[in-house]
Amino acid sequence: MSPDPAAYDAALDRADAHARAWLAGIPQRPLPPTSDVEAVAAALGGSLPDGPTDPAEVIDLLARVVEPGLMSMGSGRFFGWVIGGTLPAALGADWLVSAWDQNAAIRFATPGVVGAEQAAGAWLLDLLGLPQSAQVAFVTGGTTANFAGLAAGRQRVLEAAGWDLDRNGLSGSPRVTVLAGADRHVTIDIALRYLGLGAPTLVEADDQGRIRPDALAAALATVEGPLIVALQAGNLHSGAFDAIGECADLVHKKGGWVHVDGAFGLWAATSPRQRHLVPGLERADSWATDAHKSLNTPYDCGVSIVRDPAALRAAFGFSAAYLIRADDDPDPYETVPEFSRRARGVPVWAALRSLGREGVAALVDAFVANAQAIAAGISEIPGAQVLNDVVYSQVCVAFESDERTRAVTERLLADGVTWMSGSTWKGRAVMRVSVSNWSTDDEDVRLSIDAVRRAAAPG
Repeated sequence: MSPDPAAYDAALDRADAHARAWLAGIPQRPLPPTSDVEAVAAALGGSLPDGPTDPAEVIDLLARVVEPGLMSMGSGRFFGWVIGGTLPAALGADWLVSAWDQNAAIRFATPGVVGAEQAAGAWLLDLLGLPQSAQVAFVTGGTTANFAGLAAGRQRVLEAAGWDLDRNGLSGSPRVTVLAGADRHVTIDIALRYLGLGAPTLVEADDQGRIRPDALAAALATVEGPLIVALQAGNLHSGAFDAIGECADLVHKKGGWVHVDGAFGLWAATSPRQRHLVPGLERADSWATDAHKSLNTPYDCGVSIVRDPAALRAAFGFSAAYLIRADDDPDPYETVPEFSRRARGVPVWAALRSLGREGVAALVDAFVANAQAIAAGISEIPGAQVLNDVVYSQVCVAFESDERTRAVTERLLADGVTWMSGSTWKGRAVMRVSVSNWSTDDEDVRLSIDAVRRAAAPG
């Protein structure tokens, strides 16, 4: 018997009310949480009740206890990490995805959501200027997007070396050399660990964190056998971009696979004003990005793109007697490291449809303009120094000493008006600003600069 639709009404009504109240309150509330893990766990934990609780009461309790422990990450003044803010259409689509409750793994079983993801994938390839024949796969986030692209690369380079990875595994295989810039993101290392490839061999980077093509050429000259090179579109601290096309050409001459970690920076390719940052992007073999970071979808919207669909399918595909195929096209489960999964590409489609080509470009351009405005404002504060060339959405600030930088950052976070995270870059303590929210406006920029000025004031 199908459930009574009315059984959902009360819980959904309460969830809707709490969600709207949360969103309405973001502009006014301080950014830091006012509760902690222990308090939330204590209020929600204890002995599990023996009997049932009314669904509406469950939602009310959850919202009442959890909300004080939430960070206002959706605020236009949140710059702590590359978090993004959720676009209205993407949020609405995400609600529908949960209500539809489809396992977006098989084309035959769930053609509605798989078709929406297929449309979103084609739009992404067009916007990014990547080959229309490439395979787009929707994974959980940037880490798994890197994992998927590197897994396809591992499959292909070992196959080229005559090794049957599926049959023999990695034990006894030719060594796969992986090169990466010294200032790469840690998710490259994590993905390689998952894949059993070990730590990458690091190649010297310049003062903005870009891999040096001359150093890469020298490193390549020493490599024999299977080869993968991980490049970067958008450095975590500086926002700088590797010379992707130039480096890709060097790697391909050695028969290697080129992977691009573009968790937030890949989106520069969608803007005519920023596209100069990624010349030759299309010459790589795989690309990773995260829609929640720069497209402003909800979480669980990573994107893996692989030039050779067969390589991705070889890495993750499988068959079973009970699976029904609609046609010869790959099912989504054959392109991601999961079988059961939500239709995470549907909010991507909604975000793209709501923005359009010009809107996506304007979104990215606004990130850059706001980052540059914040950098300009902070640089006028006595003792503040912007350490990076602000070419994209990242700003790194330091004060006269590491101790003072940390103290200013601590006072800034306690103030609650804006959130800029502490980090270490090039051996110095820094205050890092990451601009990635569609709602950030001139007033948010002004208030945030003023907050840094207060935090840096003497006394």
